[in-house]
Amino acid sequence: MPRVVHFDITANDPDKLAEFYKKTFGWTFHKWNGPMDYWLITTGPKGEPGINGGMARRTEGEPTTTNTLDVPSVDDFVTKIEEAGGTITVPKMAIPGVGWMAYFKDPDGNMFGIMENDTSAK
Repeated sequence: MPRVVHFDITANDPDKLAEFYKKTFGWTFHKWNGPMDYWLITTGPKGEPGINGGMARRTEGEPTTTNTLDVPSVDDFVTKIEEAGGTITVPKMAIPGVGWMAYFKDPDGNMFGIMENDTSAK
C-alpha cells in the first residue's frame, strides 16, 4: 500500500525559511547537488517515526506543501489516478539518480506527488 514518504515545501526566501525551521524544530537542511535549487530536510534521526522532506524556491501558482507517495510504478498509478477521477498535473519525469515522479490533484483539488524509486532514472 503506497504511503507518504516525503514532503515538499516551497519558499520565497529559502535561507530565511530554513532558519525558521532550524530554530523552531531543529530540522537540518542540506543543499542538493542536482539540476535545480533544492534543499533536503532531515526532521529527525533514522529509526524514529516520521518522514524527511525537501524545500524548493517557490514559483507562481505552486502549492506551498506537497506530500509524496512511494509507488512501485508511476505509470501504473497514473492510470489508477485518472481512472479514479484524479488529474495528472505534472507528467512522469526523471529525477536523475533517484527515480520517476509525477504530480496529481485528487478529485477535490489536493496536490500530491508519486515517486517510483529507480537510481538509473535520467
